[in-house]
Amino acid sequence: MERPAVTTKSPARPKVVFVVTEDWFFVSHFLPMARAARDAGFEPVVVTRVRDHAGPIEAVGARIVPLEAERRAVGIKAVASALWRMTEILKREKPAIVHCIALRSILVGGAAARLAGISRRIYAVTGLGYLGARRDAAGRAIRAAIAAAIRIALTGKRTRFLLENTGDAGFLHLPADSPRILVVGGAGIDPAAYPQAPLPPAPPLKVAVVARMLWSKGIDTIVEAVQLARRSGVDVTLSLYGTPDPSNPRSVAEETLAEWASKPFITWHGRTDDVAAVWAEHHIACLPSRGGEGLPRTLLEAAACGRPLLTTNVPGCGDFVRDGVDGLVLEPGDAQAFAQALARFASEPELAGRMGASARARVANGYTIDDVKQAVAELYRDLATTM
Repeated sequence: MERPAVTTKSPARPKVVFVVTEDWFFVSHFLPMARAARDAGFEPVVVTRVRDHAGPIEAVGARIVPLEAERRAVGIKAVASALWRMTEILKREKPAIVHCIALRSILVGGAAARLAGISRRIYAVTGLGYLGARRDAAGRAIRAAIAAAIRIALTGKRTRFLLENTGDAGFLHLPADSPRILVVGGAGIDPAAYPQAPLPPAPPLKVAVVARMLWSKGIDTIVEAVQLARRSGVDVTLSLYGTPDPSNPRSVAEETLAEWASKPFITWHGRTDDVAAVWAEHHIACLPSRGGEGLPRTLLEAAACGRPLLTTNVPGCGDFVRDGVDGLVLEPGDAQAFAQALARFASEPELAGRMGASARARVANGYTIDDVKQAVAELYRDLATTM
């Protein structure tokens, strides 16, 4: 008599639950992390506010758990509600590792993981946001309070920190060479997706910013610098690519952007979905940030396209760009220095090509998607076996 076939159910994979505020933020920066978890034998689960980017997340094999929460909501009731819902999700999912991305998610997700009894946690500090750009006493006090909460209340022996620059170790009051810290090249770049194109004809010198339109990004600095440079006889134009962020308190108003764009040498294009095409049409990539960065993806993308980088000496920007090699690194808010840098690029045509080639080579050495995936997958495997 023929025996019935025996079927065996595959054992469930351990889960890595990513906690992140917005689905678009995860898609634009952290899909390689989900792939790293998947390839390391984990089931990736993304807890986030879902808008228009569920498809790309699910396409890499991750499952989405929606969590509706407004980033600007900081009241006790809103935070308590988000914490309760997150705790319930983690109790239900029972992940091996909770991977919290950015400060708000670290605070809420880290507290929820602790309440749910999940000790293996990764806190990805992706920069300090607009708080990092504040230089007043209140800003310093808030940063200190957040760092203390993370370091004292939410950290255990199985907690690891994933940083995008060494400066953020100082924010946490931890040594940059601590075994609990892993510094990676942001989310990594696929150089093949950002081909190097020849520099366009000049003059004019064409400068572009690809970023969210925030005051903390220093958009006003480069606007003023271009005006100063033109008054001194430099033929330079400025293109702004990006949109305001209504959930960010330092968002530039559309009226202000329209006013800047009313000048014949400044154009605000809004959002772009073809960054490589932008850099093919411009000579210089600019990010005049006032701080709060992790490792700006816009710098990685422009560098991969072989464009020199004009940026500031703040964590993330100054860590990646070698002054005088891959571009020029200036002090934040110094419009006159930026104007002088533009004049230099205009008067030394070979400078952009030389620095752009160096920037592209730098990306290939530790800042690719493969580099990041390998490092993060190893982190997951090591943490999963930590006693």
